[in-house]
Amino acid sequence: MTAMTVFFPLDTARLRLQGVVNVLLTTPLWVVNTRLKLQGAKFRNEDIVPTNYKGIVDAFHQIIRDEGVLALWNGTFPSLLLVFNPAIQFMFYEGFKRKLLKKQLQLTSLDAFVIGAIAKAVATTLTYPLQTVQSILRFGRHRLNPENRTLGSLKNVLYLLQQRVRRFGLMGLYKGLEAKLLQTVLTAALMFLVYEKLTAATFAVMGLKHSRRH
Repeated sequence: MTAMTVFFPLDTARLRLQGVVNVLLTTPLWVVNTRLKLQGAKFRNEDIVPTNYKGIVDAFHQIIRDEGVLALWNGTFPSLLLVFNPAIQFMFYEGFKRKLLKKQLQLTSLDAFVIGAIAKAVATTLTYPLQTVQSILRFGRHRLNPENRTLGSLKNVLYLLQQRVRRFGLMGLYKGLEAKLLQTVLTAALMFLVYEKLTAATFAVMGLKHSRRH
């Protein structure tokens, strides 16, 4: 068993834990950020309730006053599910990497960049419907499911997915995917390129052989 074999699973588990903590701490900020960005926008959907915030502090105050403090954590459930996005990304990256290393001695910079981009594109595409629902829940200004106002519940996540498919078809779950891919794929590709370079440099400094198979 190589050092990398031990490192990778532990690193992935740590990423998930850090992701959960990050979601719980930052969701209120994302909720307020989403509402402020969409304030003043014109919507064709009559179910959306308009907002009137004077700023960040006023947004926090109005949300807590009108919807309760738990409304600041709208969208937490899909956000927690999205913690697995990096795990999916690493899983595909390692899979592609192993296949390449069966044919060649080591990854080139271009190899790392390309398979990093592909892995992120796959992970983003698989989880994008949840990201769409996450944004809707964070906005939270929908007159929906009145018998159950717990906007972060699994019931409402499924309800929103179903309603979006009914209204826009299956492709409605992927509206805006192109922009999201442009935003994330290049960043991930560069990250994996740097990751491979740093890993190789670390092994060289430690005097260890960088194993072909993790």
